[in-house]
Amino acid sequence: MYGNQTYFVDTRTNQVAATVTDTPGVEGVEYVPDEKKIYTSNSGDNTIGVIDIAQRKVIKKLKTEAKPDGNTYATPFHKLYVSDERGKAEAVVDTRADTIIKTLRFDSETGMPQYDAVAKLVYVNLQDINRFAVIDPKDDRVLSQYPVGRCRGNHGMALDPERHRAFLVCEENNLLAVFDLEKHEVIQDLPLPGGGDVVKYDPGLRRIYVACYSGAITVIQMDDPNHFRKLADVPAQKKAHSLAVDLATHRVYVPLQEDDGAPASRLVVYEAN
Repeated sequence: MYGNQTYFVDTRTNQVAATVTDTPGVEGVEYVPDEKKIYTSNSGDNTIGVIDIAQRKVIKKLKTEAKPDGNTYATPFHKLYVSDERGKAEAVVDTRADTIIKTLRFDSETGMPQYDAVAKLVYVNLQDINRFAVIDPKDDRVLSQYPVGRCRGNHGMALDPERHRAFLVCEENNLLAVFDLEKHEVIQDLPLPGGGDVVKYDPGLRRIYVACYSGAITVIQMDDPNHFRKLADVPAQKKAHSLAVDLATHRVYVPLQEDDGAPASRLVVYEAN
């Protein structure tokens, strides 16, 4: 995010296919396939960037309040939800018009949002008050909020909608909390190295991956929906805070911003065992 650029990577060759500038401090990236656009959360100038895939350039910017971060796309509703973290808000973007149509406000900084395609709901972490909020994308009402057990500073989130599970990264006490979306409670938590941030889930392997700023990628295995175990803390460069999973190949992509303390722009590709 300190390079102020967004890269297109060809996953067949693992080569950079294009570089998009004018995404200052980019933190969140969301692909919207039906509109053939990508949306970036630019903390550097507090905007949501709109990238046209064919042109591979920023075609519009939407102004937000303070530090846009995570984002998620609710496909049937043509809405993008962007956490305006420092603004304690959630911006709702109409992706057909590329306008912010509503801003939801909370008594907390907002962490990662996720859209549940099974329940047709949007979830967002309220990281200052350790709660999990539920939004109805039909009318953008906040339906409810739930406590998240021992988890403190719930920021990162991934989902297994089929098994009704959310995976929450607890930044303040270094845990991965497994949240039951039907019972609305944490059913298990597992220890993480320091600085856990982005979490992703591979449903094919039933594996959870967490990028940890202290220098590790944590790998957690789902044995069944009620039982999880850590497989490894794979060493990585420090300040690794994001990752992505290719669900077809099960490869894990980790962007790095430094190499042994020196500034860098690298992408490390891991093969799943």
